[in-house]
Amino acid sequence: TVEREIQGDSLIKQLIKTVHMWLNSGQPVYILFITVLGVMFNVFVVMVFCLHKKACTVAEIYLSNLAAADIVLVSCLPFWAVNTYNDFNWPFGLFLCKVVNLGIKMNAYCSIYFLVLVSIDRYVALVHTMSHGRMRRPKYAKLGCLLVWGLGLLLSSPTLIFREVKHFPEYGVHACFLNYPNHTLALFCDGMLIVFSFIAPISIISFCTLKIIQALKIQAIERFNAEKTEQKATTLVLVVLLAFLICWVPFHVVTTLDVLTRADVFGGCHLTTVLDICNQIFTYLAFFNSVLNPILYVIVGKNFRKKAWEVFKQWRTKKTGSSESTRSNGSSTLKTIV
Repeated sequence: TVEREIQGDSLIKQLIKTVHMWLNSGQPVYILFITVLGVMFNVFVVMVFCLHKKACTVAEIYLSNLAAADIVLVSCLPFWAVNTYNDFNWPFGLFLCKVVNLGIKMNAYCSIYFLVLVSIDRYVALVHTMSHGRMRRPKYAKLGCLLVWGLGLLLSSPTLIFREVKHFPEYGVHACFLNYPNHTLALFCDGMLIVFSFIAPISIISFCTLKIIQALKIQAIERFNAEKTEQKATTLVLVVLLAFLICWVPFHVVTTLDVLTRADVFGGCHLTTVLDICNQIFTYLAFFNSVLNPILYVIVGKNFRKKAWEVFKQWRTKKTGSSESTRSNGSSTLKTIV
């Protein structure tokens, strides 16, 4: 029995080592893949919303800020790709160690709270239809976005304060890591991440989503065009919310289990190692959400596709007009010379 236990532990250790090697070798390529697609797709989304001749609706203001938060995230990821490729030897100095991780952590907070604002907007539009004209104004939406960016910066401040670059002689690396003064503060900061980026916002989103679905069931299909537009926008929002939950819930579940393990609620050496592996896998699943959102806008969002096509026609018209003006000026100049 003892020999079997030893053999079992040996197999588990070998499996864990193999998974770690596979993750470390595959992470840089995956991160760069997400970075390229994420920058291209989200810049495209922001350009469509910003360059369209019509002003953005309240929901579009929130979604454009969500795309901006995703741009911040994917812009920070290449630094971690290099870090992983260097066997976690951070070559970029203390300033970028703090700023890069601040951008990543801010995305975790800001993206979920932009979706909270979108959910509340859909809730007011469909459930409280009589009062939505007063409450759903672009200036209030912009103020809400500004507050979310400020909240994200405030909640991410521990990253800015406690991130350090330190030399570890036993590993031969200068690592960028979170150096909390004590174990209690580390648990508190991780608990804050769970509460404010998962439990609280998901509770609000769940309440709004249930009310929205009920309202959509009650509403008749033969309604005014404005209400049909609201339903189209709501469908897109619900799909984006579902994608966010699929990508981010596993990460938050593993983070919760990790905090409970470090608080001695759970125990086990293998459990800690498995959670570490799962944390890496689900972190990169969460990052993939930044690539997925723009794809969903194109596939599900009929209004977004319409806006994108109109922006393309605007750009093509300007380009054609500019080239014709250039030819006309050139022709006039040639006549004058002749």
